[in-house]
Amino acid sequence: MNGQLRANIRPGLEVDIVLKQDQATGKLTRGIVQAILTNSPRHPHGIKVRLTSGQVGRVKSIATPPQ
Repeated sequence: MNGQLRANIRPGLEVDIVLKQDQATGKLTRGIVQAILTNSPRHPHGIKVRLTSGQVGRVKSIATPPQ
C-alpha cells in the first residue's frame, strides 16, 4: 500500500521506511509504527513516522494492510 496517505497509516502497522541518511540510496528499514509525525493528510515523499525502535523516516510501503 501507498505510504503517502495519512489515513492509511496508524500505530501498530508494519511499514517500510526510508531513513534520512538512506534517502540517496533508497535503502528501506522495516518496523512497527509508534507515532505519526506528519500532520497533513498526504505527503508526496511519504508520511513521516517514528518506529518502535526510535527510528524516524518516511513511509514507502505498508507491509500489513490496515483493518
